[in-house]
This record gives sequence, structure tokens and C-alpha cells, in this order.
Amino acid sequence: MTGITRISKESLFSDLNNLQVVTATSPLYDYAFGFTEEEVFAAMDEYGLPDKDKVKAWYDGFIFGNRKDIYNPWSITNFLRTGIIDTYWVDTSSNALVGELVQQGDQKIKIQMEDMLKGQSIVTTIDEQVVFSQLKLVSNAVLSLFIATGYLKVLSCDKSTKQYEIAITNHEVKMMMESLVRQWFNSESLRAVSQEFRRALCAGATARMNTMMRRIALETFSFFDTGGREPERFYHGFALGLLVDLKGRFQLESNRESGWGRYDVMLIPLAQQDPGIVIEFKSLAEDEGERKLEDTARAALRQIAEREYAAALEARGVPRSRMLAYGFGFRGKDVLIAGGAWQEACRQIRSVPSRRRRPNFRAARHAKR
Repeated sequence: MTGITRISKESLFSDLNNLQVVTATSPLYDYAFGFTEEEVFAAMDEYGLPDKDKVKAWYDGFIFGNRKDIYNPWSITNFLRTGIIDTYWVDTSSNALVGELVQQGDQKIKIQMEDMLKGQSIVTTIDEQVVFSQLKLVSNAVLSLFIATGYLKVLSCDKSTKQYEIAITNHEVKMMMESLVRQWFNSESLRAVSQEFRRALCAGATARMNTMMRRIALETFSFFDTGGREPERFYHGFALGLLVDLKGRFQLESNRESGWGRYDVMLIPLAQQDPGIVIEFKSLAEDEGERKLEDTARAALRQIAEREYAAALEARGVPRSRMLAYGFGFRGKDVLIAGGAWQEACRQIRSVPSRRRRPNFRAARHAKR
């Protein structure tokens, strides 16, 4: 029997039990899957097709057991037939379940997806024996599904601790995953709104951003957080959408160390004409004296300034005159954005007195020395 993931586990009273489950990391039958690089390159020579390096980037990367550099047979046979490099394999089935699992997954899953979409590998706990009914219940189950489907490859693993180093399999799969994320905010009704939001974001047009963001949240919030209890799922999904939509113009980082704390999202410009952007998300906290979303958004701005999140941008050669800072205050699907150009953001911070003593960074630096 073959398939993608287990439907159920056999039990003491099962009519069918004592099955041997062969996963992607098992060496059993690893010789029976895919085309080797030698076979692919020989076929390309026979067909007179160039671009071996590009074909390798697109269709190589599958790993079965101890065998590496395995090419997708469906994509290769279609490429040999047409001579055109395209997304053949990932277009043969619906990826709705995959998209839904990532969309409704927690903050950690979205950050892991962000890292892998940027070409990095991650190390995480994986259970290859997860069954279909557990996909929405078990942490990291979606990554187990991705490995079983071939969307992720296992670079190394320690079965005793279940620690796996994984990465996106190849460029064809990466394009599919980017398309899934893009669809979250680029439905037919939201495509123009999302584009306008991105333009306003890069221009410092905060009022326009608020108008667009309210509509985006209203139409998509429930898809990320069906129970309405974890709005952060939506906002980290939103950050992942920015990564996909603004690639080529910005390098996106999130939840990284900068200055004296952690920022939520930073957009590092790849060209001089674009600004550097820092975004902080903050949920309304009544126990901190916040009564309105305006208070929360400005508190997020204050955190950007007080914790010197701009340090990472300045280290990349971006002056403060080219920086934009935004504080997102949210309560469920209600959201308000404050900030804009760096000087305007600082003015908004000064207009509301801080509720806590500002850290003495100069003294802290001297103490470290």
C-alpha cells in the first residue's frame, strides 16, 4: 500500500496490524523513487536541452533514505517533452489542505515558513508517524505532512531525539508555497486593496494604511484564527504575506535581536530608493493603562524607539531619514496603525507620556564595558 500520510494507527483489536511504515527517511526501497542526476543529465543530452544548473535548482532536492540528488520524475518527463521549465508536479493536485494548515498554524509555524522561504534550513522536532486526524492537533504536524508529500526535505535527523534539519525541497516547491501565502491576501476582492496597502506602507501614508488594513483584517481574520482567541496568528500570517509580496525589494526579518530587544517585523531595503521599515505588533493591554487602540499603537511605537530597533537598519547603512516606523495596535480583528516617517513617529511618541521609566542605554553600555 502506498500513500502520503497515515489515516490511522492500528490497535490491539485491528483486523490489520503489525504494519511496517516506510517514511521518507527510511532506507527501505529508497532505490525505487525518482530519477538520479546522472539519468536526468543523460536524457537532457539526448534531447539536446541546455540549462542543467537551472533544471537542478527547479527539480532536484528529493532525499529518500540515504539517496540524495533525486529528481521529480513527473516534472522531468514533462520538461523533456516540452523543453520548458515550469511548475508541473505541484500543479497536479489541490494544495488547499496545506495552505489551510499553515494559515491556521501558530506563530512558530509561520516564522519557520518565513525562514525556509528565505532559503534557510531549520532544526525542529518531527514525528514522522503522525496520522491524518492529528494534523490540526499536534504541534509541527504540518511539517511532518510536508516531508511526507515531498515539499520539504530532511537534510539530517536524529531519530532518538526526533530532531530534524529540514528545508524546502527545490525551487518548484518554493514557488508553490509562495503562491499559497499570496492567496491569503490576494483573493479577487482583496487584490487591489493589498497592493494599495503595500504602496502606502512604503510611502509612509499611515491614514491610507489604516483604511486598507481594516478591510484586509475584516475579510481574512477568521481564516487564521477560527476561534477568535489568538489574533497573533493573523498578524504573523500578514508578515509572511509581506515577505512574499515584497521579495525583490526588501529582505524581511522577524523576531530577531536588534538593539535592546526584539522587533516583530523589519523590512531591509535592497535598493537605495526604498525605505527601511520597522513594524511592532501589540495587543491592547488594559492592565498597562491602555484604554484605546490609539494608546496601544503608540505604545508599540514607543517600544521601537526605546529599545533602539533602528540599530539593525543603521548597521545596514540606512539613515533614520529613510526609515519608517509603524506600531500596530490590535484587539481581535480591530486594528489601528500609528507612525510613519521616523520623525513623525517620534512626534507621536512624545505626544503621549511614557508610563514607565525609559531605560538608560548609555549607562547600560558603560556597565557592559
